[in-house]
Amino acid sequence: MKRLSCVALLFAVVAAPFLVHADEGMWTFNLFPSDVVAKKYGFKPTQAWLDRVRLGSARLAEGCSGSFVSPDGLVMTNHHCAHNCIAQLSTAKKDLSKDGFFARTLADEPRCPTMEVDRLTDIRDVTKDVQGATQGLQGEAFEDAQRAVFAKLEAACATRDDLRCEVVTLYQGGRYDLYTYERMQDVRLVFAPETDIAAFGGDPDNFEFPRYDLDVSFMRVYRDGKPARTEPYFRWSKEGPKEGAVTFVPGNPGSTSRMDTLAQLAYQRDHSLPENLFWRSELRGRLQEFARRGPEFARMSEERLFGLENGLKSMKGGREALVEPAFWAHLSDNERALRAKVGQDAKLQQQYGDAWDATAKAMDTLKTFRRELRMLEQNAGMGSQLFDVAATLVRATEEAGKPNEQRLPEFTDANRPATEQFLFSPAPVYPELEELVLGFYLTRLREDLSPDHPAVKAVLGTDSPGVVAKRAVRGSQLKTVAVRKKLLAGGPAAIAASKDPMVVLARTLDGPARAVRKRYENEVVAVLKRNGERIGHARFALYGTSVAPDATFTPRLSYGSVQGYTADGKQVAPFTTVAGLYPRATGQEPFKLPPSWLRAKAKLPPETPLNFVTSNDIVGGNSGSPILDAQAEIVGLAFDGNIQSLGGNYGFDAAVNRTVAVDSRAIEAALRQVYGAERLLKELGLSTP
Repeated sequence: MKRLSCVALLFAVVAAPFLVHADEGMWTFNLFPSDVVAKKYGFKPTQAWLDRVRLGSARLAEGCSGSFVSPDGLVMTNHHCAHNCIAQLSTAKKDLSKDGFFARTLADEPRCPTMEVDRLTDIRDVTKDVQGATQGLQGEAFEDAQRAVFAKLEAACATRDDLRCEVVTLYQGGRYDLYTYERMQDVRLVFAPETDIAAFGGDPDNFEFPRYDLDVSFMRVYRDGKPARTEPYFRWSKEGPKEGAVTFVPGNPGSTSRMDTLAQLAYQRDHSLPENLFWRSELRGRLQEFARRGPEFARMSEERLFGLENGLKSMKGGREALVEPAFWAHLSDNERALRAKVGQDAKLQQQYGDAWDATAKAMDTLKTFRRELRMLEQNAGMGSQLFDVAATLVRATEEAGKPNEQRLPEFTDANRPATEQFLFSPAPVYPELEELVLGFYLTRLREDLSPDHPAVKAVLGTDSPGVVAKRAVRGSQLKTVAVRKKLLAGGPAAIAASKDPMVVLARTLDGPARAVRKRYENEVVAVLKRNGERIGHARFALYGTSVAPDATFTPRLSYGSVQGYTADGKQVAPFTTVAGLYPRATGQEPFKLPPSWLRAKAKLPPETPLNFVTSNDIVGGNSGSPILDAQAEIVGLAFDGNIQSLGGNYGFDAAVNRTVAVDSRAIEAALRQVYGAERLLKELGLSTP
């Protein structure tokens, strides 16, 4: 199969991008096109229905979605969304990833060190506040004014630590909403199957269909040491998904670029994507070699390796879409069409006509210092846990001394609970893995910026990257949470006096990183925001809200139906069953079934649906989203997209783009026949038949 054979058709939306097409769109809950859904599917979601779905949905702050499935804080999400927690709770003697986990009682539910679950409780339009604060400003003045008004609005909203408030930019700045979340940071693991079934097929099957995965896990949120009351919540469908039936996916799609200008997309195509693919591929190779050292090394690196492989495949698919000539021609036609419509209106042309050229100029500026930005700020440390802690301590202590409105956004008062949860997490640190990742980062720092760059000289001196990494990791006391707390409490003076080699490393890089960040924000981000807002105004003037805004890792709702598709001239059925699972198993990874599934083979009816596809529009971040029917009951659990969906960051083709989900009937069957999880079945309202 050609990996993106349908890219040339991408997408119905690109032929006429400003109208609602097919099942396209990740819609905000306050601007959902209920009339369009009613016309196509004969069901009109009411405001009460939308509110219930919003409150039953969850956002996992680490980058996924979930849903409340009982009144007692039970949350369903994907196994791969809970994998960080699973890995952090695992040890050499008790590998929860390999063996799976089920808490037989409430007392057996262990706390996830870094997990946070949020529920959106309120949406308020603050467009006038934001645009009024930035009106007429450019460059640094625009960026400072917007940062200040965001911080002011969020601080006034987040009056308690259990509230999380965010100003959300929609339609490129054509609209701004203030989202208020209920924040839940006591999250505990309830159930997780073995990785061998949760990720059956591994990287070869990733973004493919047919699929045979049980990518599910259950967690519970607590308040004051007791299970939180979480109503409304989603009940289980008695029927499960049916071919042709309408489906809804509430979740938190991470980001899309469907409204970006050609200049922005060209930068992704020619610079950002290929350069990120290069270093991620190299790091993946190093991690694979690390895992081959032995079972314990494989366990330590499993979660990081999975994330890298998933990201690599997604990025490759996105770039293949952008380099497809037919697709790029459609994108070009779209931009020309919008600019032509603006040009036909003298007033619109005067107000917004030069916004595209200003954006292109900013992207040209970015090209000149993109390597410094990537290596010093955006990918500093490349995921080294200890470096991230040190860098956060260095900045958090310095930013705390500034007025809230002048701080970097991640260190405002509204974000303090998240910062402290990260810093004070008891998650295990693996020195061998830390040395590998940090050593790789320092190697790339020298290669990308050159040995003569002042920051490289300051960090390495006459030493090699490996020597510096080993010294920083082995000599650091940041593995101990008490040390982190003492440094944070001590403020800038404690950081300046610290001789901890990891703190010294982060402190040395912080100055150059801040400088390149400031340049990026003033010369690029501010220009993109200001002119994106202008383009958003022009689009609003012409088309209103007839198209969904780009994804922003905030709660959205998509609609679609259970349906197969045609690929390479062959019809792909919408369901897979247990009958197809066992013949696919080879006994070798990644097609190796865990012993529990081999033992349960005779008990599992072969006709039990396992995975299915729908035409819902989703992207990364929607992992863990529930699939709901018209009654807002759970019929499945989204965990992936098919290979044709990898261009979905830039457009959507309802003919072939598919959401891949675990069937609710498969989850019930597994809990019952494979795991004997009666306590969980009872809580889900699935009593023994």
